[in-house]
Amino acid sequence: MKHYLAFDLGATSGRAVIGSVSASETECEQSCALNEIYRFDTPLIQQDGHLYWDFEQLFAEIKTGLNKAAQTGLKIESVGIDTWGVDVLFIGSDGQPLGMPYAYRDPQTVLAPEHFFQNVMPAEQLYARTGIQIMNINTLFQLYALRQRKDPMLMQADKILFLPDAINYMLTGRMATEYTIASTSQLLNAHTHQFDKDLLQRIGLDENLFAPTIEPGTLIGTIRPSIASECDCPQWPVIAVAGHDTASAVAAVHGNKHAAYLSSGTWSLLGVELDEPILTAEAQQLNITNEGGIEGTIRFLKNITGMWLVENLLTEWSQKQNGNKLPYSEVVRLAQEAECPCLINPDDTMFAAPESMETAILSYCTQHNLRQPQTQGEFLRCVFESLAHRYAEVLKQIQSLLPYTIDELHIIGGGSKNTFLNELTAQATGLTVIQGPAEATATGNILVQAKTNN
Repeated sequence: MKHYLAFDLGATSGRAVIGSVSASETECEQSCALNEIYRFDTPLIQQDGHLYWDFEQLFAEIKTGLNKAAQTGLKIESVGIDTWGVDVLFIGSDGQPLGMPYAYRDPQTVLAPEHFFQNVMPAEQLYARTGIQIMNINTLFQLYALRQRKDPMLMQADKILFLPDAINYMLTGRMATEYTIASTSQLLNAHTHQFDKDLLQRIGLDENLFAPTIEPGTLIGTIRPSIASECDCPQWPVIAVAGHDTASAVAAVHGNKHAAYLSSGTWSLLGVELDEPILTAEAQQLNITNEGGIEGTIRFLKNITGMWLVENLLTEWSQKQNGNKLPYSEVVRLAQEAECPCLINPDDTMFAAPESMETAILSYCTQHNLRQPQTQGEFLRCVFESLAHRYAEVLKQIQSLLPYTIDELHIIGGGSKNTFLNELTAQATGLTVIQGPAEATATGNILVQAKTNN
């Protein structure tokens, strides 16, 4: 067995995971055993009307994870970092961070797309270049908003690094831009996989602000002596894995052209892997995005509201029941035993951030002349059935743009453990559903490392 250290950072928590992989079967999920050795929070900081990530604390947690990995006594082959997308760290001319990175939830970008389309480039032209769905959180709109107000960190920046690249830099001293994380920014040309010079110039930025682009599976360097000494760990090699967490998750089921994937969690990401982007007007109208994957692939996918509705319902009910939250086995039992009163659209804006998810569902039913759920079981069955039908609807949209047939669906991530929802999804889509891995992101991170080292 060979052992690899993966850091998987989400927008609420991060973790350090050691993956032990059979040296002869690096591409088989069954040969990868995972051991979570450390978990930590990734909290937001609110300061002066803005939301930031505490990068100094984040990096301190990474160093703690390195120390804990060393304490296992295992021979670690390499280290890989993946995080959420779009957010960046500004580096000064002295090579040090200029301050905390803005978080994508910061309100400064709320109207940025509208202003961009009015003053810089129409939405249709932007999609034709980048192939990325329009979301105000995208790095393009973050940097556009910062440039418009002459943000001091941006104006003083010598380099701009995406978060996994920033952590790799702090570990090794080498600056590089990993392709999959950069692809979430809406700054790359969809055909060249490089930064779009003209697009950057139009918002007043130079391409030299970004480090050279590299592919997943590239050796960044080794952990700096000072970091290794502080963490009491060897100078392990650091590999640029698929730095975007969804790209790492898809890497865990990479390779079947006729299979779609559904990364299922609080939010669901449903799509296929392509050799080339699809930049048609139809794809833009359906708001399907073209993001980077491993081995030069394109992740042609759509964001869908996932278990967010269920999580909100469970939290709401627990508050009414003195904090007693329904165990998930009971959630599934209640849903299975109930009849489905109606189908809702999980992506309707009224479900984005309601004060009461139960009230929002009832209001939706009233507005659309649907029978309202009455019991907890009916609410849950309504949501599960609606998610399955929404997955089928989006798959049909994606299928309409493909020259070949999708014949199976890989459901990965934490939501893949919900066997009942998987069954409903199989019924709604008519596809063969393959369940797991549940720990897809860490698995993909580790398998890219294993393939690089093999």
